[in-house]
Parts: sequence; C-alpha cells; structure tokens
Amino acid sequence: MPRSRRAARRGPGSARAGSPASEEEAGSEVLSHCSSASEGASPAEEGAGSEAACEQGQEEEAEDRLKEHMDSLLDKSAKTRQAALQSLRLAFSSKTLSEFLLERRLTLTDSLEKCLKKGKGEEQALAGTVLTLLCLQMGSGPEGEEVFRSLKPLLVSVLTDRVASPGARQSCATALGMCCYIAAADLEDLISCLSCLEGIFSPASTGEGSSAPTQHGPLHCSALQSWSLLLTICPPSHIKSIVDNRWLKLPPLLSSSSVALRILAGETIALVFELAQDMEEDLGHQDTEFLRAQLKVLATESNKYRAKTDRRKQRSIFRDILRFIETGEYQEETIRFGLECMYLDSWARQRTYQAFKEVLGSGIRHHLQNNDLLREIFGLGPPLVLDAAALKASKVSRFEKHLYNSAAFKARTKARSRVRDKRADVL
Repeated sequence: MPRSRRAARRGPGSARAGSPASEEEAGSEVLSHCSSASEGASPAEEGAGSEAACEQGQEEEAEDRLKEHMDSLLDKSAKTRQAALQSLRLAFSSKTLSEFLLERRLTLTDSLEKCLKKGKGEEQALAGTVLTLLCLQMGSGPEGEEVFRSLKPLLVSVLTDRVASPGARQSCATALGMCCYIAAADLEDLISCLSCLEGIFSPASTGEGSSAPTQHGPLHCSALQSWSLLLTICPPSHIKSIVDNRWLKLPPLLSSSSVALRILAGETIALVFELAQDMEEDLGHQDTEFLRAQLKVLATESNKYRAKTDRRKQRSIFRDILRFIETGEYQEETIRFGLECMYLDSWARQRTYQAFKEVLGSGIRHHLQNNDLLREIFGLGPPLVLDAAALKASKVSRFEKHLYNSAAFKARTKARSRVRDKRADVL
C-alpha cells in the first residue's frame, strides 16, 4: 500500500522555539474576533471564567463566519465566490478545523465542484487550493478518501484541458498530487495520477520539438513537484520501473529556461537516486556521466544573463545534488516550530515538507504542531499538550531577541573578516 512507504520516511522531533508569520495572522483574523471585555475589575477566578467565555464566543463567531463563506460559494457573483474562497483558504491553512468540517464536507465538496466546473481562471485556481486544504483537514481516513475520489476526475479534466487557464491547471496539478498522497487507498489511483502528471512535465508533451518545456514554467513545476511527491510513496515495483526507464525524461529538464524548473528537476533526479539506493538498485548501468557533467555546469554556472540571486540559489542547490550523487551525503536541515523541531535528512523527506509548505504557507508551523495527519507523516507523535506556564516560559522577550541577534551579527562579521583576510593573503 502507498502509506507503508510514507511511514518509512519519518523521523524524530525535539524541543525548540518558533515564531508566527504574517499570513497566519491574516488567517486568524478570518477565524477570530473577540468581543470586548466586560466592564469593571474582576478577581482571578472570574477572570479565568471570563477568558473561557471569550474563547467560546470567539469559536462560535468563527464558525458563523465560515458558514457564511461556505454559503457564499453558491452566490451568482464571481467576485463574491472568489472572496469566499480566499477567506476559506486563509482559514483552512492557518487552523485545524477537522471537527467543524467533518459534517459539512459533502456540502463543501459539491460547492467546490461547481466552482471548478463553472468558474474561470482565478476562481478555479482558488477552488483547487481550497480542495487540497479540505483533504488535508480530513486526513487519510475514509472522509479524505471520499473527497479525493469524488473530485479526482474533475481535477484530471481541468489539468489536461489546454484551453483552461495556466493558473487553474497549475492549482489542479498541485491538488491532484497532494490529495492522492494524502487519501489514495488504491495503487491504481496512484499510478493513474503519476501518469497524468508525467504527461504534463514530460518534454514530449510540449509538442514543439523543444528539449524542455518553457511556455508554462509554473504549470510544469507544479506537475513535477506533485509527481516527485507521489514517488515517495510508490511501491518498490513501480520505483524499479521508473529507475529503469522513465527517469531519463528528467535530465532534459535541466536545460529549461526556468530556474525553478531546473532546480526542481535536479532535486527530483537526486530523489530517484536515493530511492534506487534504498532498493539497492544500481544506476551505474545508465549513462550517468553526461548527467554528472550537466550537474557540474549548473553547480558552477556564472552566466551574466541570469539574475544574480537565481545563479546563487542554483549553484548552492546543485552543489548539494552533485555531492549526494557522488558521495551519498545529504545536507541535513532543521525545521523548528513551537517548542519542537524536526530534521529533513533525505530528499524524500525534503520533498514531502516542501510540498506541504507550498500549500500551507506560513500555516505549516501551526499544522506541524496540531494536525494529526502531518504529525503522523513526519513521525512527530501526538500533539504536545502544554499549560499556560510552560508556554509563557518558552517565550523570549523582544529585548533578549535583540541581544541575541546583535551578538550573532558581530560573530558572523568577525568570521567573514577573517576569511577575507586569508583571501587577501593568497592574492
């Protein structure tokens, strides 16, 4: 089953501190508006009761707002529907609302289906994103599977429709990959989604004889990202098929004019090498020397016609990719959220995290702390239950942050100065 491989990619978490972000605050505004406090002073016990009543009022008001947004999805005005979709996107990405959505999922699924069928451009793109977030809220159980199965044909239809707007197709590519990753229970669904996505980013799909797709870079990036995400839960038999045949479609993408597509193609190639190593498959019989030469060029490229930031990012990532392919060494990354942290210690784990971050934005930290699905996928265990005293103790004052940042800046400046001095001596 697909989830067995997903479970093998988990890792431990440990305690560290994190910080909120602007989009999460925007989403919280959609969900919470506290009524003004009652007049007059009150004792500690009354204060605690008043706070609990305020929280309950907040929750009820937030639910009322969400119900209004869901009703607005059936409005005749396209602007009203888009505004409602945008509000739902912010709410779903910034909070865990699985209990609230459980009994309303069928109604919401029907409304999103109408937006995807009858809407245009931006409305379809937003509907695809909200559908992804709905599936993420429902999780990998029967409810999530029901949402995925009901809208999978429509997602494929919009994705493969060349007349549809690129934004709508891009959103459906992401939705198809994410929903399949979360909720597909049958291998047949997984294989069909992989095939559909491969048909989008494969060079042969351009139909213009070019070596790499350049016309719709973002669409091809979304399709390749979803395809590589699904690779991480593929059974060994299908991974072997890709290693033996289809992975050779990836190197031509390294010549794309889109820096995002080049980087994503390189990371996907590294992922295929990693999966082959896990299966003890040898890629030595493939013609990998030309591939290594391509990666070396991209890791050292200094063409002036490319933006400086693009060149710097490309060189950094392709150095990591080349080092992994030649030595098997992966550059581990630490993700901190709340009082915890987790480690990205493989290309499969990194691809999974990046896919969820793409959908959730700044809300990824909240979901890593509270969403059972994400905590299961990344092996974080049940959500931590902390009392008010522990939360207060974990917070760092603004002055302490300022002192820490100042000290770090001075240390970094000194270290760089020493390196510059050494370079001057060499010259």
